[in-house]
Amino acid sequence: MRTVLRVGARSPYRVAVASGDLRIRPARPADVRAIGTLVSPYATERILLAKEWVGYYEAVQEFVVAEAATGLVVGSDGAGQVIGCGALHVMWQDLAEIRTLAVDRAWRSRGVGHALLTALIDRARELGLRRLFCLTFEVDFFSAHGFAAIEGTPVPPDVYAELLRSHDDGVAEFLDLARVKPNTLGNTRMLLELD
Repeated sequence: MRTVLRVGARSPYRVAVASGDLRIRPARPADVRAIGTLVSPYATERILLAKEWVGYYEAVQEFVVAEAATGLVVGSDGAGQVIGCGALHVMWQDLAEIRTLAVDRAWRSRGVGHALLTALIDRARELGLRRLFCLTFEVDFFSAHGFAAIEGTPVPPDVYAELLRSHDDGVAEFLDLARVKPNTLGNTRMLLELD
């Protein structure tokens, strides 16, 4: 049985998965190398966008990581092995994007992705966001979490005009701009309306 338990408003999540415990916690700069290592095989396959190291460091506060808590060698700081990551990038007053959701291939199909996405959705609710966007090849996974495929860009023209000013490639993908079309081929644009 998989459960997500919250231990206080700002504390990490502890999750029971098929092969033991893992913890979902905010990423730290010390996790950036592990995040890059997790993303690398997916970027090679053009499933996720590759980033420069500086991009990961600049966005580290957007990330949460899944850390294997039992059954593995634990570091001297009490931390386990980072086996997954995901980010929540706020784009507008009521809108954010789920980004860079990646799980170590040895840990796939064990509930790690579910735990990461649940933590990111909870974080969006804490921030008062109403909608979450993702651009993904994993349509079934996101559909199972309430996301629905969309056409177009679900913002009014004045917000669209403001978002055009962003230099962020993820925002350009959200806006479906021509300059990022090679990055988005085959992906499905999905949206979750939060209650």
